[in-house]
Amino acid sequence: MKQLWLSELLLSQWGNDPDTVFERVFQLDGEDFRRVKSRRTFRFVLQGRAYFAKVHRGIGWKEIFKDLLQGKKPVLGAANEFAALQLLNAHGLPTMTPAGFGSRYMNPARRESFLITEELPGMTSLEDLALTPEFSRYRRWALRKLAAHVGTMHRLGVNHRDCYICHYLLDPAAPEDRRQLYVIDLHRSQIRKKVPRRYLQKDLAGLLFSALDLNLSKYELLTFICLYCRAFPAAKLERRADFWRQVEKKASRLYRKEFSRPAPPLAR
Repeated sequence: MKQLWLSELLLSQWGNDPDTVFERVFQLDGEDFRRVKSRRTFRFVLQGRAYFAKVHRGIGWKEIFKDLLQGKKPVLGAANEFAALQLLNAHGLPTMTPAGFGSRYMNPARRESFLITEELPGMTSLEDLALTPEFSRYRRWALRKLAAHVGTMHRLGVNHRDCYICHYLLDPAAPEDRRQLYVIDLHRSQIRKKVPRRYLQKDLAGLLFSALDLNLSKYELLTFICLYCRAFPAAKLERRADFWRQVEKKASRLYRKEFSRPAPPLAR
């Protein structure tokens, strides 16, 4: 089974034959941002416009069984990320704009796929911005936007699975009334009618883990919870203290595992 979707510009450059397009994508030259055994992420320029491409090659049965035995759902290609981007964009949630998607081969072990998105120019991640003195100017705005963004994403049935502040971008030079927070790197995301509790907690624990060194105040934590719940009103359990205690425990375990030291205590 072959799938292909291209923007008008890419279609005019590459045509609509899936195998021909795949060969063109595989031959693209650009600046690598990530390269692992079965996936490459890189930036390229075409007709004066910059794009990011994420190319997936078959991961093999060994990796598939390894993930399944560990209770993980294998990531077989770019299809989930493409679907998540389409859903979030359709509901006005700032994220990457797809410019191309392709998938071929039914065999999950050798499936190949790609996702091309338009570049988000001038962006800085919240993680990098938090390391600068200028972060104080954006801190309150970022907290409120992040809570609403994650709450809306979960309400739409999408869980990220790599939900850290490094995967949220903004343009510091943008005027405040036009500033947006964009979510990226959704290649492990899942889409359901309703996100299960454990995956809600996993996303929220990842966010908290990645922000623990920011010395969050009690006011900031409560503000995040209130705005998250306002954006995600259907799930009553997210208002319960035991739910958020589990989020904190998971975040603390992630911190200890990553840095081999206890997590900073949260404000009480």
